[in-house]
Amino acid sequence: MRWPWAVPESHRRPWHRRARTALRHSLRVRLVVVFLLLALGLSLIFLAATQRALDAGWRLAVAPLVADYIDRLVADIGTPPSIERAAALTQRLPVSVRIDGPLVQWRSHPDQDDRSWGHGDGRWHDESPRLLERQTRDGHRIVLGLGDLSWRSQPRVFGMSSLLAVLLVIGLAYLYVRRLLRPIDDIRVGVQRFGHGEFDAPIHVRRRDELGELAEQINTMAAALRHMLDGKRALLLAMSHELRSPLTRARLNTELLPESDETRSSRDALLRDLALMRDLIGDLLESERLSGSHAALHREAVDLQALVDALTQRHPELAGVQQDIPAGLPPVDADPSRLRLALRNLMDNALRHGGQAQPPVLSIRRQGSGVQVRVRDRGPGVAPSQLAHLGEAFYRTDEARQRETGGVGLGLHLARLVVQAHGSPLRFRNAEPGLEACFELPLRPG
Repeated sequence: MRWPWAVPESHRRPWHRRARTALRHSLRVRLVVVFLLLALGLSLIFLAATQRALDAGWRLAVAPLVADYIDRLVADIGTPPSIERAAALTQRLPVSVRIDGPLVQWRSHPDQDDRSWGHGDGRWHDESPRLLERQTRDGHRIVLGLGDLSWRSQPRVFGMSSLLAVLLVIGLAYLYVRRLLRPIDDIRVGVQRFGHGEFDAPIHVRRRDELGELAEQINTMAAALRHMLDGKRALLLAMSHELRSPLTRARLNTELLPESDETRSSRDALLRDLALMRDLIGDLLESERLSGSHAALHREAVDLQALVDALTQRHPELAGVQQDIPAGLPPVDADPSRLRLALRNLMDNALRHGGQAQPPVLSIRRQGSGVQVRVRDRGPGVAPSQLAHLGEAFYRTDEARQRETGGVGLGLHLARLVVQAHGSPLRFRNAEPGLEACFELPLRPG
C-alpha cells in the first residue's frame, strides 16, 4: 500500500538513472540539452576558425612587425647595454628587461620568475621566445617580457566571468523552455483529471498558440464527454427508479396469489426472478452513487471480525468461506455498509467460482499502517488477459453469459468502486490454483 507520506519510488533511484529517465521522457530536458549541444558546437567552430585566422595573421603580419619593434628597442638600449636606458624603457613601456652578459647583469623586475622572460606569459606563438630575445655584438643577451601589469589577472577574471555568463544563459534558456512548455504540464494534469471523471475544472489556457489551441480542443472534448456521461447516468437512474415501482407491485401481486401444489413452483420461480431484478436495480443505483466524484463515505471505526460475523449471519451462504483473521486486530477507518457490500460480493464470487475441492479463504493481516484484506478461491482462475478487465461494469469471463456461471457482472464492479472510494485499488491475480483479490484499508487514527 502506498501512503501519501511515503517517499516516491522515483526519488529512491540513483541520480544517474533519474537523469537518464528525464532525458528520455522529458521534452523540456531534451530541448535544453539540444540547446547546450548547439551552443557548444557553434562555439567550437567559432574558436577553431578564429584560431586559424589569428595564426595566419600572426605569421604574415604581426610577427614581422613585432620582430622589427624588438630590434628597435634593443638598439635603443645600446651596445654595451645601458642600464639607465633599459630602466627608462621599462618606465615608458609596459615591458620588462633582462640583461645577461660579461659586463652587465641586470633585471628590471627581480621579483618575477624565469617563466615571465619570454617563455610563459608572453607566448602567443611558438616563435615568440625567439622574437623577444636578442644577442648583441659584445656578447650580451637581452630578453624582453611583460612588466607588472594590472591586467595580468584579467584573463582569469575574464574566464570566470565567461563561465558565469554561460551558466546564466543556460539558466535563462531552461526557464524560458520551462515557461514555453508549461501548457504541456497543464494539459497532462487536465487529461489525468478527466480520466478520473473530474470534469469540473477545465484545463487553464495560458496562451493563444498551438498548445493553447490544443488545450481548448481537449476542454471541448471533455465537455462533450461529460455531457454524454451525464446523459447516460441520468437515463440509467431514471430507468432504475421507474422500474422499482412496477417490480414492487408485481412482487406483491405474486405473493397474494393463492398457494396450491400446481402453482407453488411457478410462484417461487417468479419471486426469485423478481428478487434478482430488484437486486440488479439496487446494484445499478449503488454503482452510480459510487462512481461519481460526489460519492461520500460515512467513515467510522470498524471491527473487521465483528463485521464479517454479522455478514455471515445475515447471509448464511457465506459461511462456506474459511476465515483467517487474527485476534486483536485494530479497527479500520471505513464505511461499514459499503465495506460489507464489497466483502459480500468478493466472498460470493469466490464461492461461485471456487470449485468444490477446498473452500475459499478470507484472510486479513496487519501491514504497516494499514490492514490488508485477501479473498482467495481454489477454482480454475481466469486467463491472464482477463485480469485487467475484472471489476469492469457488466464484464463476464463467460462470453456466453449463462446465468449458471455468474451474475450480470456488477458484483466485482461494486467491490472495486467501494475499495477505490476508501483510497486503495482492488488487485486481482491468479494464485495457481484459484483467483485472489486483494486491497488495503487504513487504520482508524488515534
